Amino acid sequence: MAVSPADKDSASREALPRSPELMRPDDTGLLVVDVQKAFVPVEPYCDRIVWNCRRLLDGAQVLGVRTFATEQYPEKLGSTVDLLADRLMTSATSKSAFSCGECGSVFLEWRESGIHRVLVCGIETHVCVQQTVLDLLAAGFQVLVAVDAVGSRFTLDHKTALRRMEASGAVLTTTESALFEWCERAGSPEFKQISALAKEQEPGTGG
Repeated sequence: MAVSPADKDSASREALPRSPELMRPDDTGLLVVDVQKAFVPVEPYCDRIVWNCRRLLDGAQVLGVRTFATEQYPEKLGSTVDLLADRLMTSATSKSAFSCGECGSVFLEWRESGIHRVLVCGIETHVCVQQTVLDLLAAGFQVLVAVDAVGSRFTLDHKTALRRMEASGAVLTTTESALFEWCERAGSPEFKQISALAKEQEPGTGG
């Protein structure tokens, strides 16, 4: 039986199975760690960190990704910066431990709803972010770190923490990579909004 050109084209375009390493909106939670008013001014790349955390929150809202944010001892260190606080689905949760593992009930709820990956952003890479990542890995989550949305006051601390987290099993990624990974394909209204986020100019680059 002859095969029509349309059938040949359809067969040639059959998609490969989606890699289990790729994030999906329904299996990933976004965790924003301690992006607070006392921390941000002392970060050398604070504008970039806040900008990328904001883009991740905007993308999460567009694509239906669950989000959670924490604040370290807000009575002394202040609340989440306004640009991010305005975008949170629920108010940030205060904690005294450096690790967000103190908020274990949230992650148990995520797991019960099918979320087994956590994308982490926030401050500081070598303290609260690192301890959180290691605790989440120990709890059985796949953990990704948006390297352009985390930071420490000193470069050595930041780079060493990224190396340690990766060596322990965390996956390093970037904000734009995560946004398009969640989006998966072009041509949808959601893609147009994600594409607009990707086209934004980084603060301080001057074009």
